[in-house]
Amino acid sequence: MAGHVWGARVLVAALTPLIAALTLSSGVAFSQTPAGASGHWEGAIQVPAQEIKIEIDLSGTAGKWEGTITIPAQNLKGLPLSAVAVTGETVTFAIGGIPGEPTFKGAVSKDGKTLAGDFSQGGGSVPFSVVRTGEAKIERPPKSTPVTKDVEGSWEGGVEINGKTLRLLVKLANQPDGAATGTITSVDQGGAVIPIAAVVQTDAHLKLVVPAVIGNYDGDFKDGQLTGTWSQGPNSWPLVLKRAK
Repeated sequence: MAGHVWGARVLVAALTPLIAALTLSSGVAFSQTPAGASGHWEGAIQVPAQEIKIEIDLSGTAGKWEGTITIPAQNLKGLPLSAVAVTGETVTFAIGGIPGEPTFKGAVSKDGKTLAGDFSQGGGSVPFSVVRTGEAKIERPPKSTPVTKDVEGSWEGGVEINGKTLRLLVKLANQPDGAATGTITSVDQGGAVIPIAAVVQTDAHLKLVVPAVIGNYDGDFKDGQLTGTWSQGPNSWPLVLKRAK
């Protein structure tokens, strides 16, 4: 979405200006120091003629790691990382579901204070460097629940901004483990598909949590449609979702 909507014009548009044509797969390395790989890291991605401030949070032990990334200039906060792995002095992680497969790969210094390496997306790469400033600060989204049959499926609607309608396509589906998953597509912004981190239904109320664009949807199912509000950062807009044709 334009402006503040859809996280600086959809996450793709938010990341592309940072690193036009780079690729983020799942590889960044940290050395096994007393401080470990866990922590809150602050620094920047070095792009031509400027640097993009970033914050990375990593937490875990052995083969179980998780993390988030924050990019203040793009109004992105706590975006979940995928494929986080720590092997010896190497840590790798990716941002799943984003075109160009953004990936960080680096190494922690022997004193455990610095993590430096390469950020890649879409076939190109640029250096990044971050400094450990404290403990990890990972805010986890609520756990997803199943959704009822009248809510499961595909929905479409639009947000009115400055006289223009930005169309959204929402898909929700229950999984074998009992929890629902979903995606949101911004039809008028390149059709980027953004994963929904949490799908929570309580009676007729539905909440969708989309940290990739710092967005939330709160709506109620009634008369065959979902009527609610799309919120993003400090802004919010009415959003009615109807069954997709």
